[in-house]
Amino acid sequence: MTQLPEVPPAGHGPKDVALTGVRNFRDVGGLPTVDGRTVRHGRLYRSGHLANATEADASFLAGLGLHTIFDFRNAADHKLDGLDVELPGVRNVSIPLSDPADGAEFWRLVRDGNIQQLRSILADGKGTERMVASYRSIIKDRTAEHSRVLHALAEDSVPALMHCAAGKDRAGLSIAVALLAVGVEKEAIEADYLKSNDAHRRYKVRRSDTSPVGMSDEVMELLDPLFGAEAEYLAAAFSTIEEVWGSTDRYLLDGLKISPETRAKLRERLVEDA
Repeated sequence: MTQLPEVPPAGHGPKDVALTGVRNFRDVGGLPTVDGRTVRHGRLYRSGHLANATEADASFLAGLGLHTIFDFRNAADHKLDGLDVELPGVRNVSIPLSDPADGAEFWRLVRDGNIQQLRSILADGKGTERMVASYRSIIKDRTAEHSRVLHALAEDSVPALMHCAAGKDRAGLSIAVALLAVGVEKEAIEADYLKSNDAHRRYKVRRSDTSPVGMSDEVMELLDPLFGAEAEYLAAAFSTIEEVWGSTDRYLLDGLKISPETRAKLRERLVEDA
């Protein structure tokens, strides 16, 4: 008989559950806010994609009482990894945070390129530079999408699970934006973000050449900036908010069109007294 992960009682977050076919799953409950409160357990989850969820994984996720799953992948991701498994009674919302045509050749080389090609696009800090630019772009150019997510959370979409492919970048930023909106400390947001580097959480690198040459130490080192969570990336997102809008409050109000009333609703749904 397959052993199912234990589903936590309502209001209590799951332990550090390692699902079989879903990477990087966790509850962000328990994170501290600047006013001394904490994020409620069982309200906001994050993970990698759900396409490879096993029957046991799906049973566990179905037991969380989810209202909405937000999928931030694009069509190219769906083609590569597959669509999410469907959970009974859960609404699936697709909000792509990247264009499949943007960087298509780059990601083709990541999967299929030889060592010379990988050096040309990733060596000498180019991989890190690309990730920093991506985080800045998602903050600046995806305000409508982030606004839609926050309004949904404020209205009726909690408990919610947010995911992309690895659950690190697009989902990581969307979680960060939601946590900023309810006043979570930036240091706590960063600490949760960096958990994506845990060995059992990291996205498995997919390469067409799985030989020792195609998966050599040098190849893995070149790819590491793309598949790792770095504090520098999240810091770039936070600094972009300051540079463009002047403050987090102005970003939420002017950039995301989140009114004080909507922020109050978000806090009511996602935050509890410590």
